[in-house]
Amino acid sequence: MSEHRRKPPQPQGGGRAAARRGQSGSSSGRRAAPRGATGSPSGSYGPEDEERPYGSRAEARRAAQRSGGGRRRAAEPGRGGRRADPAGPVVVGRGRAAPSGKKRMIDYPRRDKDGWQRWVPSWKLVSGTCIAFFGTMVAAAGIAYAMVGVPVVDETATAQNNVYYWADGSQMVATGGERNRQSVNLSQIPLEMRNAIISQENKTFYSDSGIDPKGIARAVFNMAKGGETQGGSTITQQYVKNAMLNDQSQTISRKVKEIFVSIKVGAEVPKDEILEGYLNSAYYGRGAYGIQAAARAYFNVDAVDLNAGQCAFLSAMLKGATYYDPAGATSIDPVGATPKANRQRAQTQMQDTLDKMVEYGHLSQQERAKFTELPTVQNPRSNSQLGGQVGYLVDLAKASVIKSGKVTQKELDSGGYSIQTTFDKKKVEELEKAVKKVYKQNIDAKKRPKTDTHVQFGGASVNPETGAIEAIYGGEDATKHFTNNADVTGAQVGSTFKPYVLAAAMKWGVRDPELGETQAQDERTVVSPKSLYSGKNNLKINNYDGSVWENEKGEQWRQENDGKKSVGEAPDYKIDLREAMRESVNSAFVQLGMDVGLDKVKEAAVDAGLLEDSLAGSGYPSFSLGVSDPSAIRMAGAYATFAESGEQREPFSVTKVSNEDGTVYTHKVETKQAFTAKVADNVTDVLKTVVEDGTGSNAQLSGREVAGKTGTTDGNQSAWFVGYTPQLSTAISMFRYPDDETIKNRSFLEMYGTGGEKKIHGASFPSVIWQDYMEDALKGTKAEKFPKPEPIGEVINDTPPPSPTPSPSQTEEEEETSPSPSPTPSETETSPSPTPSNTCGVFEFNCEDGDNSGNENAGNENGGSEGSPSPSTSPSGTGEEDDSRGNQNGGGGFFAGQNG
Repeated sequence: MSEHRRKPPQPQGGGRAAARRGQSGSSSGRRAAPRGATGSPSGSYGPEDEERPYGSRAEARRAAQRSGGGRRRAAEPGRGGRRADPAGPVVVGRGRAAPSGKKRMIDYPRRDKDGWQRWVPSWKLVSGTCIAFFGTMVAAAGIAYAMVGVPVVDETATAQNNVYYWADGSQMVATGGERNRQSVNLSQIPLEMRNAIISQENKTFYSDSGIDPKGIARAVFNMAKGGETQGGSTITQQYVKNAMLNDQSQTISRKVKEIFVSIKVGAEVPKDEILEGYLNSAYYGRGAYGIQAAARAYFNVDAVDLNAGQCAFLSAMLKGATYYDPAGATSIDPVGATPKANRQRAQTQMQDTLDKMVEYGHLSQQERAKFTELPTVQNPRSNSQLGGQVGYLVDLAKASVIKSGKVTQKELDSGGYSIQTTFDKKKVEELEKAVKKVYKQNIDAKKRPKTDTHVQFGGASVNPETGAIEAIYGGEDATKHFTNNADVTGAQVGSTFKPYVLAAAMKWGVRDPELGETQAQDERTVVSPKSLYSGKNNLKINNYDGSVWENEKGEQWRQENDGKKSVGEAPDYKIDLREAMRESVNSAFVQLGMDVGLDKVKEAAVDAGLLEDSLAGSGYPSFSLGVSDPSAIRMAGAYATFAESGEQREPFSVTKVSNEDGTVYTHKVETKQAFTAKVADNVTDVLKTVVEDGTGSNAQLSGREVAGKTGTTDGNQSAWFVGYTPQLSTAISMFRYPDDETIKNRSFLEMYGTGGEKKIHGASFPSVIWQDYMEDALKGTKAEKFPKPEPIGEVINDTPPPSPTPSPSQTEEEEETSPSPSPTPSETETSPSPTPSNTCGVFEFNCEDGDNSGNENAGNENGGSEGSPSPSTSPSGTGEEDDSRGNQNGGGGFFAGQNG
């Protein structure tokens, strides 16, 4: 083996590298000679260069690595090659860095390791870092704990009023922000109330530290990802949150602060004091903060007198009164917060609380058995400032602000907001006066207790140009009748729905009966108002392709007209759609709806401005007759779309909200083209006929053009008039519905004989109220005309009918259904009719016998017009239609319509 391959002993003064240098002269040598040994000019550096700052080249290289950032290879070829660096020490070969004279505080990257190992932290570094981190956190927590104080609810539970303004800028009322709150000692809070809260919300209250780590983690996670925020899950945390009223922001920093405050409160404040503070600061709805205010708001008793059932009920209100108050909150959520839905939720929550009280030993089973029903609650409005219509206006405005998403309900309850509304004081007063006038002159509950009790009216006016709600009539008095009748009531709209059927026929057209279902959807014919349809009473309804409509049981549908009268000339009774609208002929519009497609009729109604949630199912022919129950506000807004030549704008009640920091919310009017001007103007032109010479003639205004439609529903349970001028659209409803919540299974009542009338029509009291109000509301404004409509569509079914000699049976039918004179009840009941055959299905109970009464199987508990009384005469002598009465109503019936 050659000498240079051996491993000689390492000298003390420089290691292997120095030994190799000492042997370089005698070896066969693959390493370059030291500079200067060859006599080369490039290798001469003089004697100074021989002095090295390090004991060896290895040390020089390691020093260079530490200062220059890494290991470098020699420039010259060969394993031992080296590179001269005039600016620093020589870098040679490989090797690990030798320890330097100075030690680093944090040895990272590690100096005694090579390659990737240099970046693996040592266990000392890891443990030291963890200790330092947690030590810092503990120190920070200690500082935070020391800095936060225990909040005092009484010092923070203050609020300002919210000020509501009329459209002209004058003040309507200052209310809604004052805190209805009175603190009571724990001794005045029933033990049942304390146990109800603990059983339902925090059963470990007396043993926990005041916080729930899992709940906190969940809340922080939700806030971090931008989801819904969550409050503290323990009573202590809720108490702290209620006390921190000056900072109700839902942020991570606030949540952290709340945690430290909760820990301090849990450690320093007695549990009974925390429970007392929580029950005295919690929000129970109806503006009530604290158990004493809640007891008065719901039951008009002091807190100390609450029983176990009432305590369990109030504990349910803490989950959110919007969805648990039996009075409902339809102005905020018309579908999910109805009185019926809220009562069910409150009942379920109350019973669950009572069961838990028994389970945890806080209540005996015998005592629990006493409370199986919701306790009776009082009217939610007790503030005298909210009497008359003001309470309804404030509720509507509050709901609008909350739905804007700019202000929460709790923030609004804290007060300090100025709310500019769209309500016109003069119009509100005129509408209330018109309703009271009719009520005073015609409704007498003492004289006619069976027919004139529980009579209610509702109304709303919308500006077509902007969508602003300018007036409403919500009921007799907001402090006595708390359901806003201008909003969702469940009253069906009847024939006031027919304009949407006509609009659908003009927008999309009828389907080609020669084509299949899929192709027919694309091949349509737009309908002209001159199109002809049958006005025959008891008409057998067909599908668009001419086949007879049948339900899943094979039962057919025969549609009646009011008074069992056919309209038009025998034998086919064809009339044009203008005439059908003028006389509100049910059979013609039911068949038109089938030809267009009920899905398109529904789409037209939604396009006009009705909420889809308020519409009944469209699986039955009766859908076209108004078995749905939109609100008066929405009906006025949808008709305003026709008034504005097809431009639809959402109804709104608030223009601006501001507080001490400036403007919080400003409403922006958004317009969409629901129908072309040609379609909308033609609908208006047809509806003008209704007022000029039809069922709506009572609504005529002096010197003004009016378009509108009457509506009366099956069983005479509601009546409507909806009409408009170019400047204002107004809807008026009338129905009977008990206010008394102690009555179980409340339902709409018939109005036969109400107000001394044989039958209530849209042409009677509703149209009279509409006319009286609109005459005064528009006084002083310029009379405007509607746009002249352009011709539209094709005339459908215009084939001249054959004129055969009537057969005896035809003559008998003509005599039975002759439109003039109107039959009296006795004449109707005794009119000749053959014995029903066995081929008449349940949906055909009038198919041969001519009887106008319904049956239980028809799906309507009122079953049509009992005894088939003749249409009563309106104050001006105009008859009206019973709009939605068919031989069944199935999925589109009255009660299905309420929930649809």
